[in-house]
Amino acid sequence: MMRIVLVGRDPLARAGLLLRLGDTPELSVARELSGVEDLGAAVVDSGSAAILWDLGPTPMPALDGLQAAAAEASAPILALVGSPPVLRPALGAGAQGALLRDAPPAQIAAALTAIQAGLQVLTREPRAAGGGAEPVVESLTPREREVLELLVEGLPNKLIADRLGISENTAKFHVNSILGKLGAESRTEAVVRAARLGWVAI
Repeated sequence: MMRIVLVGRDPLARAGLLLRLGDTPELSVARELSGVEDLGAAVVDSGSAAILWDLGPTPMPALDGLQAAAAEASAPILALVGSPPVLRPALGAGAQGALLRDAPPAQIAAALTAIQAGLQVLTREPRAAGGGAEPVVESLTPREREVLELLVEGLPNKLIADRLGISENTAKFHVNSILGKLGAESRTEAVVRAARLGWVAI
């Protein structure tokens, strides 16, 4: 389980995030902060591997605190932003990843795992023709590709675990990571998107 520090100025927004992430077994919020003060110490004292920073709904928030945090903290930062134009500025301010605030919990969990492993995560801005923001697809690990092949067969987590010789919780973690990387809301959608990318045949 990954321990994280949750940062956000609005206590109601932090509470909402805690509620959304409550059913995500691979994450544990070890500390909550309203700003950059004592962030470095909070990361070290709590043994956290990453920081989840809610920048709020403001169309273009001040990023000074994020920049200061990136310079001070010993853990990578995933920024949650209120609008697509803030995505790239958040990376420029030092975040290792940036998602929109309405990203599903599975995508947030996968993004935190990715930045902790040294990868950069970014949600693409919507195309002018419409539609929602599409996540940049991170490459899957070899184990995730094995799980994806079994998703194509329609296997549930228990049978995936049995087939690969892993625990059911580990299988669920890999499935959630795949969903997050593909920006998919369901296993079926993940398989369809993977097929469009040429990763699997269906």
